Amino acid sequence: MKIVIAPDSFKGNLSALEVANLIEKGTRRVYPKAKIVKVPMADGGEGTVRSLVDATKGRIIKREVTGPLGKKVKASYGILGDNKTAVIEMASASGLPLVPKSKRNPLLTTTYGTGELIKAALDRGCRKIIVGIGGSATVDGGAGMAQALEARLLDRKGGEIGFGGGALGNLERIDISKLDKRIRKTKVLVASDVDNPLTGPKGAAKVYAPQKGATPSMVKKLEENLKKYALIIKRDLKKDIKDIPGTGAAGGLGAGLIAFLDAKIRLGVDIVIQTVGLEKHLKDTDLVITGEGKMDSQTIYGKTPIGVAKLAKRYNIPVVAIVGETGEDVEVVYEHGIDKIMTTTLYPMTRAQAIKKSSQLIPDASEQLMRLIKIKRRFK
Repeated sequence: MKIVIAPDSFKGNLSALEVANLIEKGTRRVYPKAKIVKVPMADGGEGTVRSLVDATKGRIIKREVTGPLGKKVKASYGILGDNKTAVIEMASASGLPLVPKSKRNPLLTTTYGTGELIKAALDRGCRKIIVGIGGSATVDGGAGMAQALEARLLDRKGGEIGFGGGALGNLERIDISKLDKRIRKTKVLVASDVDNPLTGPKGAAKVYAPQKGATPSMVKKLEENLKKYALIIKRDLKKDIKDIPGTGAAGGLGAGLIAFLDAKIRLGVDIVIQTVGLEKHLKDTDLVITGEGKMDSQTIYGKTPIGVAKLAKRYNIPVVAIVGETGEDVEVVYEHGIDKIMTTTLYPMTRAQAIKKSSQLIPDASEQLMRLIKIKRRFK
């Protein structure tokens, strides 16, 4: 029997590789000689760097960069096993958890640190960069990121504008003559699971800014500034980014990456599937096991288990998801390639208890799955 184990991380608890190892442990209790291939997965959000590094036998690089509030923070990014590809989670440098709740103000927060991580990857010779853009503290349209790569965002007097979405109101001209030349030889992929445009009712300011501390008046100001930003990008960079799906992700960082780095936005799980070479592992596979911490109706919108299941279904391979818990309308996943859900909580317990016992519960759940399969095979 050949089994491919391709789970996401259990957020805030276990990495994807740790989950895969625990699933394997329970599987081997029943099928000790099974051929097992572990492929840590992610969808572009939290855990993407760790999963891709683990899957490709790469390494984590730590770096001090400029945080959302302009002060230095410790961040990290990954170099994959090919030594040519970098993977960056913008949240590591510009994420909301880096800003205390009392200081959250997207008029001030910047993506400059994300640009510094991109520059660090270029310095190490990477010419393919994957940027996961979830969990930002910013609504600056990626302006800070561009500034870190030496794009000049100028005010009426020809001076550099400051940091944050509020400073975009002072923008009058963009000069990319000194933009890092290595960008032209670099392929940049943006991993995102949202399709919001930069501006408008579903744009970066109106949908996401309130989550980052913006008051209604701030939202109005940010929306005005992003519209102005888009017009100047169109005039000076000859790129019309305002209505491109995904440009509103991470406070408009998607727009900045397209405008300044000629990036391509793709569904995060699809980028990960291609990067780790999941498809090649499916040859002659009898079963795929995927999973995530919580599975519910939102799972079908670009999350790892569905991406894995859709690929497996091309080869008519059954797919089981081992999950920490299930939520509202979880049954919808059965319409998207998942054949069976196994929860690790086989008896009543709190979430805290489940997390504490996860190293026991996940192998137990995979063991139970294998015993069911063994019974079915005997009937055949």
